Amino acid sequence: MIPVFWLDLRRSRSLILWVGLVAVLYAGVMVAFYPSVLANAEEFDRMVEIYPKELLAAFGITDGGISDPGTYVNSYIFQFLWPVVASVAAIALATRPAADATSGFLDLPLSSRLPRLDYLAVTIGVQVVSLAMLSALTVAAIVAVDLLIEPDFDTGRIALAGLHLFAMAIAIAGATTALAVALLDRGRAAGLMAGILMIMYLLNVVAGLAPEFGDLGRLSVFYYFDLQPVIDDGVFPAGESLLYLVVAVAGWVSAAAIFRRRDLAT
Repeated sequence: MIPVFWLDLRRSRSLILWVGLVAVLYAGVMVAFYPSVLANAEEFDRMVEIYPKELLAAFGITDGGISDPGTYVNSYIFQFLWPVVASVAAIALATRPAADATSGFLDLPLSSRLPRLDYLAVTIGVQVVSLAMLSALTVAAIVAVDLLIEPDFDTGRIALAGLHLFAMAIAIAGATTALAVALLDRGRAAGLMAGILMIMYLLNVVAGLAPEFGDLGRLSVFYYFDLQPVIDDGVFPAGESLLYLVVAVAGWVSAAAIFRRRDLAT
């Protein structure tokens, strides 16, 4: 089982490398830009004031002004970057069982007397490790560039935020894994999950634009992704992270139940 895990992890190295590179470059550049934002805070705040508060809230830009560390890191780094990184990486990793079944690669590990559920456990383990690495790379980029600028962000709070990044990513991965083993078609599973995430994103935007539809936002994975309290006050969103974890585990357990009896020929 361990050799299969390392093989599957090696198959993920290009994804981790390129998606991680995007995350590191974007996060690093945005952190490096922060001193310029502080130096011109009044001008930036006047520009932001042009837009309705509801529109800003819909895109994760909340009160506090652009010079506020929590607003800047949450709105201009995490809210813009991580949903894309998490979605792309989680979908690519979690649909691998479907791709392996279609290509015939799945026959290789199963022909070596590796039980089905052990194979699925390996793929889930690779998801967890890969998404943890991407979360760590994003946090490391922020911390590394932050060492070169003034004022400093709180390193401990940035690290706490990284835990929530990871929780969100595995929630998407868990749900996608269930779809992948149910459909055994990577294109269909990836497309369906991408469509679901787009609808969720729109629900969250609508909830921000129109307060009377605020409850719709609760149906979105993005509704629970707000890291401003972590950066400003050190308050970790334990409830939201736990919810992400429950979704991830429920998806993986469902995937195991389906995969155990799934006819791999159809």
